[in-house]
Amino acid sequence: MMGKEEEIARIARRLDKMVTKKSAEGAVDLLRELKAMPVTLNLLQSTRVGMSVNALRKQSSDEEVIALAKSLIKSWKKLLDASDAKAREQSRGGPLPTSSSKEAPEAKDPSRKRPELPRMPSAPRITTFPPAPVTCDAVRNKCREMLATALRTDHDHMGVGADCEGLSAQIEECIFRDVGNTDMKYKNRVRSRISNLKDAKNPDLRRNVLCGAITPQQIAVMTSEEMASDELKEIRKAMTKEAIREHQMARTGGTQTDLFTCGKCRRKNCTYTQVQTRSSDEPMTTFVVCNECGNRWKFC
Repeated sequence: MMGKEEEIARIARRLDKMVTKKSAEGAVDLLRELKAMPVTLNLLQSTRVGMSVNALRKQSSDEEVIALAKSLIKSWKKLLDASDAKAREQSRGGPLPTSSSKEAPEAKDPSRKRPELPRMPSAPRITTFPPAPVTCDAVRNKCREMLATALRTDHDHMGVGADCEGLSAQIEECIFRDVGNTDMKYKNRVRSRISNLKDAKNPDLRRNVLCGAITPQQIAVMTSEEMASDELKEIRKAMTKEAIREHQMARTGGTQTDLFTCGKCRRKNCTYTQVQTRSSDEPMTTFVVCNECGNRWKFC
């Protein structure tokens, strides 16, 4: 198993490099190699190859690459659906039947009955979250639906086997508990999560939420700055630096003087500028800034 897992992981890394370099050269051979492999759900979950194939599909313009990627994703989704059906069947069923020869002595002597072992699904998901409480509130249910739709953007959930309905319910529950009601603050919080999860320029946020790297509790309270893509963070950082620079230039502009005494710190390290704020026959207004504490005042 380890050999096959390493081989699939190697292919996934090569596909990721192709996506980064925006070159699909050799992708067809790798996709055909994957198609020939008997990929299990455990291998699919441990290698995250589904996300790599889906990322390549979205970026590529080669029809053969797109067709092969779609075919792989479709076949892998069947594995996930089969696992879900099996898990649901097990959760509905009772204890596994035992043979009549074992039932007889246990019926006579209840103390000899062996404790039942906890039953586990045969192929658990990578991202599992406790079920959120059911709500009958129409607003909350609608918000859960919209969050689930946002999480399904570009089908990234298929690669990690994430339960979008359960995950969206968890996120909404955390938002509701933090805000306390469904007023405008709650609705704005939900809208901002949806907008950022669907953002085509910031797919990493959605993928991190789907695979559990960002928990429902975290995404529920993250600020716009925290959810933003690295590119947008850099733009905002540059704009902040520019604003600071302009503010500093405005502060240092004018004429330095020691003729004025600051009413706050009593220092005489000041800068002043004169501006004609009234009619031309009136004297100019003098604006003074203390270079020590930033206090501002004016003389007319």
